[in-house]
Amino acid sequence: MKQAVLVLISSLLLSGCADEDFFQHDALATEAELDGKAAAGPDSAWVIAGRHYDRSGFHRFFWGDHNRKLWVAPVHLPVLQLDSLYGGLTVVKKGGGYQTTSFELKDEAGRLYALRSIDKDPRHVVSKFWQGTFVTNILRDQTTASNPFGALVVPVLAEAVGIYHTNPKLYYVAANDATFGEYSPDVQGKVFMLEEKYETPADITPAFASDVINFEESEDALRKRFSRNTNHFNQKAFARARLLDLLLGDWDRHKGQWDWAVTTQGTDTIYQPIPKDRDQVFLKMKDGFIPFIATSKLLARKFHTFDHDFSDVKAYMINAEFLDKRLLHELSLEDWQGIATQMQQQLSDKVIEQAVQQLPTPIYSLIGQEMTGNLKSRRNLLPEAAAKMYNILAKRVTVPGSDAEEVFSVARVDDEQVQVIVTRPASGALPAKTIYQRTFKRGETEEIILHGLAGDDTFILTGNVQESILVKIYGGLGEDEITDKSSVSGWKKYTQVYDTERGNEIIFGKETKDMTTDDVRVHAYDREGN
Repeated sequence: MKQAVLVLISSLLLSGCADEDFFQHDALATEAELDGKAAAGPDSAWVIAGRHYDRSGFHRFFWGDHNRKLWVAPVHLPVLQLDSLYGGLTVVKKGGGYQTTSFELKDEAGRLYALRSIDKDPRHVVSKFWQGTFVTNILRDQTTASNPFGALVVPVLAEAVGIYHTNPKLYYVAANDATFGEYSPDVQGKVFMLEEKYETPADITPAFASDVINFEESEDALRKRFSRNTNHFNQKAFARARLLDLLLGDWDRHKGQWDWAVTTQGTDTIYQPIPKDRDQVFLKMKDGFIPFIATSKLLARKFHTFDHDFSDVKAYMINAEFLDKRLLHELSLEDWQGIATQMQQQLSDKVIEQAVQQLPTPIYSLIGQEMTGNLKSRRNLLPEAAAKMYNILAKRVTVPGSDAEEVFSVARVDDEQVQVIVTRPASGALPAKTIYQRTFKRGETEEIILHGLAGDDTFILTGNVQESILVKIYGGLGEDEITDKSSVSGWKKYTQVYDTERGNEIIFGKETKDMTTDDVRVHAYDREGN
């Protein structure tokens, strides 16, 4: 045991020396590294994304091969010409990312673009005590788990299944490039990914449907959704996008990884998902002694390796939990299965092969066949993965209203089913509308949680049954009316009412458990995940 510990400590020290060259390099390939490859032209270059990741066998035994061979392979990329690309790009601002060097660019038509380094520098996400030590270098080395070229595969797949997408391209910034002005030292000699940003009507391209009028960031879209019941997310489109995430093995789908296309439907606004920032697709992590242990279900479970199947669907949902719970609560198992089956048909062998062929030729020669086989295998398993995702989300479902007035109708239909319908009463020129409807099944769902938020809401529960699902009601701010006419056999109460004791009209039934309080914190609901 002592010998194992000594070997581990030695590997940490030997593989993690604080070498400044580990953080600073020119990606341009040397003549020796090209191994007879044809010379590049004036507008292109042979580059190596991360030659500093070429480590010894001893190091790789402990820390893994990962996608290291892709980072050290010479690839032929265009040289970024800032003053001529897309008619000329200007730097709007530098991004504030801790690990990635990023910029917002704008073309002559006012369209926005994001430029991000594909390599990571974790020095600023650790405390100063660890900066310049082996810990920082080890974190940096684990960048090799990501696939630096994986994002190039995504657009063809997204297009095939009808999901809005960016069109990322890789560029090399010359070591003597001065077009970034004061920021030039931050970009010189590095490989960057350029993709569209979607923020204003100027960013609308023919790739979007004709009814798209604008774009929103996640926080703004969520704020508007919970403020007014005329704003909605297209949950079927989001489920489709999330299944594409599973297909790609993209585990890092937090709210900052999405933009939303704004469309209108009568008096209502509908938000359509636009996934972005595909930095973590096709992760390869479960090799090397230490990463193998660290990525177990008990530790860093979310760093799940992309392979031929979906062995741990939950791992892909950890970072997306906040959005998944708020934007997928309408859908039934039949909805999920229908979407997955349609995606299977759309993702033909030809589509998958075409997508993988977007990789640079040297990279395709290394992993093209394996990636193609894995994608086809995962496609075949999509309905099974969709069912797993549904079952995880179905156990405990929260149905939020908005700050406007709503009516929540809960019917205990029979011993197996509970139906929830949320309606928007007519108000002035705004027509009445059913804004939510779902029938829950007792074998799938343990709790249904209703949040009225800030409106003067009405909650009505009906139905006499032998068995049922627990329903929790959080009336929220406002003067609420809550009436429980339901009945479930046995001693356990299947309705719990959480609200303030004053300012509400509550008619308790035999099934109601009174959880009212004078503490206004009972109304708390995390709307934006801050």
